[in-house]
Amino acid sequence: MILLQFLDLIIFLLGAGGMIYQVLYFLVGFISKPQTFPDAPEDKHYAVLISARDEAQVIGNLIGSLKKQTYPMDLVDIWVVADNCTDDTADVCRSLSCHVLERFNKQEVGKGYALKFLLNHIRDNGFSDIYDAYFIFDADNLLDPHYIEEMNKAFQQGNDAVTSYRNSTNLSENWVSAGSALWFIFQSRLLNSGRSILGNNGWIGGTGFMFSKKIMERNAGWKFHLLTEDVEFTMDCILSGDHIGYCSTAVFYDEQPVSFKQSWQQRVRWSKGFLQVFRYYGLSMIRWAIRERDLSAMDMTLTICPFMVLSVIRFGLGAIYAALGYVSWHSQLANFSTYWVSLVGAIVGFILLAAFICILERKKINATNKELVAYCLSFPWFMLSYVPISFVAMFSKSRWQPIAHTGVASLPPSPSLDQTSADSGKSPHGAGHTMKKK
Repeated sequence: MILLQFLDLIIFLLGAGGMIYQVLYFLVGFISKPQTFPDAPEDKHYAVLISARDEAQVIGNLIGSLKKQTYPMDLVDIWVVADNCTDDTADVCRSLSCHVLERFNKQEVGKGYALKFLLNHIRDNGFSDIYDAYFIFDADNLLDPHYIEEMNKAFQQGNDAVTSYRNSTNLSENWVSAGSALWFIFQSRLLNSGRSILGNNGWIGGTGFMFSKKIMERNAGWKFHLLTEDVEFTMDCILSGDHIGYCSTAVFYDEQPVSFKQSWQQRVRWSKGFLQVFRYYGLSMIRWAIRERDLSAMDMTLTICPFMVLSVIRFGLGAIYAALGYVSWHSQLANFSTYWVSLVGAIVGFILLAAFICILERKKINATNKELVAYCLSFPWFMLSYVPISFVAMFSKSRWQPIAHTGVASLPPSPSLDQTSADSGKSPHGAGHTMKKK
């Protein structure tokens, strides 16, 4: 049937297109040295925004790493919104001289709403006049001492938003945390690095990025509330003509889920969020890519393209046509044989990719060689679990759920940067600002 052949062609072209551009970024990121930025004046005033829900156990570590920054801390203010907390997150942050707001809203749940609440307060009370840009971090993050200094260099080169190198505090804990951690390193070291070298926009993850005052004012604070508000933010920046830079020398660490159940729930939410973003932004991104000849728009559109939806439609129609006698069952079942070949290729490919990442970034990975061999072998199963996850996401009513964190007190080794910086010991001015809202 023509319709089935058409769907086969579309799926092939989209899959091939997605593979080709990732291979391109991979090769460029590997062959070329990561982009670096020249020294810049340390005269910009920044606000750090942290949305935290029951994060008393870990948020002190993040604030401690912020206070050890080499960038002048009298130009950095830390703002925390304790969002629907039932623990003493707010008190911990007050004791560390942060600006603290408390938010209690059971209807509008999620990080996007918490950031909206926080930025609305900053804008409504005139604090936004003094800030040149805003950083966003999750409560479980830790920062290399040079993080803000390096991001400032990238920002002062004219980037409207900047994302950074994402490492993990607990890669070596088990195969689940290793799977997430290796994928984030791949995205940073090869994909985002390749994008930046080619002059394309970087991909912003949910944490470890900054955006300019111009973007904040245009959006009247924060307006992104889909399940993957970071992806939504990225799409909006591209459609608004903003440039998203990538700073390879700004390294931060976050904690990955260690239970497969938590990882499953998190990735179902991400997959559902991708579907939401494609629904609301897909056509606009395609039009923008064609009209502006924007490779970044094409790149991001292929990244969020709902391949699983197309595949389910394709096989569903094939089964219906076979049941009605329009095509043979043999012809439809034969399609599955090609998937077995693809499966074997994917397993081998993911093992090789994980091994390549481990070799390329070995000095930044805090794990033994024996552990890394095991995690390279388990990496395909972590990645292939996205197949059922993407299927479940089509029918789930996933909503934002907090991920439990245990926290670490110190940074893993990062030989790529000089870590011998002095603790500035300074608190943000205006310390201890508090507010509660029902």
